[in-house]
Amino acid sequence: MADLNWDADGPRWPLHEHSRFVQSGGLRWHVQLLPGPASAQGVDAPCILLLHGTGASTHSWRDVAPLLAQRAQVISLDLPGHAFTGMPPGGVGSQQLTLPGMARAVHGLLQTLQLSPTLVVGHSAGAAIAVRMCLDGLITPRRIIGLNAALLPLGGLAGRLFSPAAKLLAAAPLVPRLFAWHATEPAVLQRLLHSTGSTLDATGTALYQRLVRSPAHAAGALGMMANWDLPTLSRHLPQLTVPLDLVVGTRDRTVPPEQAQRVLALLSTAARGEFVELEGLGHLAHEERPERVAGLIARSAKEPDKGFS
Repeated sequence: MADLNWDADGPRWPLHEHSRFVQSGGLRWHVQLLPGPASAQGVDAPCILLLHGTGASTHSWRDVAPLLAQRAQVISLDLPGHAFTGMPPGGVGSQQLTLPGMARAVHGLLQTLQLSPTLVVGHSAGAAIAVRMCLDGLITPRRIIGLNAALLPLGGLAGRLFSPAAKLLAAAPLVPRLFAWHATEPAVLQRLLHSTGSTLDATGTALYQRLVRSPAHAAGALGMMANWDLPTLSRHLPQLTVPLDLVVGTRDRTVPPEQAQRVLALLSTAARGEFVELEGLGHLAHEERPERVAGLIARSAKEPDKGFS
């Protein structure tokens, strides 16, 4: 059980040859930038931003990003407190771990890199960040793609208890270390992955095993969950003007697949994009079938006004 360290873990990390570290907004970010083919580079070259979900990292795009880089510039990053990106100076109570704060932090990073994405792909909570960035006028992509997007609050008693419980856990200094220690047991990780409805190969499983064994990464994930405000985001969804496509794994046990239809009903006509079901795939569908998901994204990147059609 030890925190991730680039000197030790970096050489074995997926796409490490595309990694760089960037200072922005008081954070040291881990960024992976795939330049795309020379023929696609230029002023109007497509730029695809990939945003992972809570508890993940750039590794989740390890098979998708190279496929997209055949046609476009691709950028992925570790969110604040996750994997190799540093924890905000304020710790779990930092504004940079709130949804608006994280949206501003990612925007600041893009400004530092002088990048303006034409397409944003967000997995789970990453989709919420993408939507918040658009609602706040921080970016103006042609389209957003939400993969098993977590855009609505949990319902019932779980929804009322989730945030206070997460805040309590995140504020306890020993909790991330206890979680990481518990997660060293292979059976614990298997249960966590099983709860997503996805089946990963040995490489994917080993990468998540390394992540959950890091107390610093666990603290970042807990801090993010503690500060998330999806009720406010859901109330603001009707104000979205950027087309939002929703890709849903039918076996997703983390974000109920039926949520996507509720999200589409909240959107304005201008923002109501396409809905695609991935039969037999779970919450980590882009890791189970990267070629299928990359194909959808690539079609949308080629002609963003048409989406997947």
